[in-house]
Amino acid sequence: MSDIFLYDTASRSRRRFVPDNPERVTMYVCGPTVYGPAHIGNFRPAVVFDVLFRLLREAYGADHVAYARNFTDVDDKINAAAASEGVDISVITDRFTKIYHADSDALGIMRPTFEPTATGHMAEIIETIDALIKAGHAYTAEGHVLFAVEKCDGYGALSRRSQDDMIAGARVEVAPYKKNPADFVLWKPSKEGEPVWESPFGPGRPGWHTECVAMIGAALGPSIDIHGGGMDLVFPHHENEVAQAKCLHHDAPLARYWVHNGFVSMDTEKMSKSLGNVIRPSELIARGIRGEVIRYGLLTGHYRAPLDWNDKLIEQSRKALDRLYGVLRRLCDVEAADVPVPTSVLEALSDDINTPKAFAAVFEILARANKAASSEEKSTAKGELLAAGRVLGFLQEEPDSWFGVDGLDGDTRARIDALLEERHAARLAKDFARADALRTQIDALGVLVDDTPEGPVWRMKAIEEA
Repeated sequence: MSDIFLYDTASRSRRRFVPDNPERVTMYVCGPTVYGPAHIGNFRPAVVFDVLFRLLREAYGADHVAYARNFTDVDDKINAAAASEGVDISVITDRFTKIYHADSDALGIMRPTFEPTATGHMAEIIETIDALIKAGHAYTAEGHVLFAVEKCDGYGALSRRSQDDMIAGARVEVAPYKKNPADFVLWKPSKEGEPVWESPFGPGRPGWHTECVAMIGAALGPSIDIHGGGMDLVFPHHENEVAQAKCLHHDAPLARYWVHNGFVSMDTEKMSKSLGNVIRPSELIARGIRGEVIRYGLLTGHYRAPLDWNDKLIEQSRKALDRLYGVLRRLCDVEAADVPVPTSVLEALSDDINTPKAFAAVFEILARANKAASSEEKSTAKGELLAAGRVLGFLQEEPDSWFGVDGLDGDTRARIDALLEERHAARLAKDFARADALRTQIDALGVLVDDTPEGPVWRMKAIEEA
């Protein structure tokens, strides 16, 4: 397999991926804050890093890749939601964790090796903060514990921000108890009615930036290969993670590669719950849009580039998958060869997770599958399509189920296939009057037809309009 190259945010360069230990390749990705349902934009990193997880498993073996994605389950918005319902925060976080898992499953996202939570690692979080205080990198003030950025050489290197820029950052809280306006909270007192944990520095709860450092250490170790997340996390969240780990572990890097995905927008405006311009996977699925279509759409652009989500993208993604499933349906009687993931697909994904290039490689295989004449050629091409689908997270359904025709009786299917074959022959003969007449008969049966380069693919209207 080709070497894997990733764009590293820290060095601002494309680097060859070399894990610290090929026997245990480690990756951590910042997951959702579970106070409400996640939207499509939130799922872009989940899908992108799922592809990278699959690629790493292909390269190093499934048993040699450890992937952790956390759930933030201590947060002001969670507290507010719990207070409004008069319930414990666990009621809120359990509810939306289940919804997140259901949406993830629908999008074909594999469960990570570890899914740590802040509440499940409170002891490690408190130990982390205590160690920073004892090392002189944090201080207490008015019930808070704050990280002293001036005590950390190189603070700002990941985001390449000056001190003035960091102080002016939209997500940096300036407070009178801070020695430096850029200092950030590791622990803070809980307000009345909020959950509280006891600690050597007083009762309270952790700040956002320290929980990931503690969970990374607990799940994967103090220094990992890849740390991922959205570009909006570079500062201050990931910058602050780097600072804490650097001071805790004597300059050992928290991560050797920092990988960040671009935003998803709607009509060129960043998708955001605060702006109210969000679409959730469950809403799309309720409209009859399959999870694989959503996944395909999220991977159509390069992961580092912005992606505009719209109905045209959804339709293009559905049609692309219909073409792939259409060829698999025509090869339904062919046993797929047991072949590895095609080199062309792996080379594309190894080139900084270049999914558009990987899609192009898949459609080259599609063209070969459609033209295959011998049984061996058909078997090999089908096997390659399914292997490519495995690493990309597509083609996980049976073709008949995908098109919603698995419940049709044999006579009805035979009649539809015969009409389609006759119409296709009429079109090839340029007998368009006959083709139109046959299309009318097909429509009357409640069948939707798409004419693709590989021939017509069809589904029942009821499935499309559900």
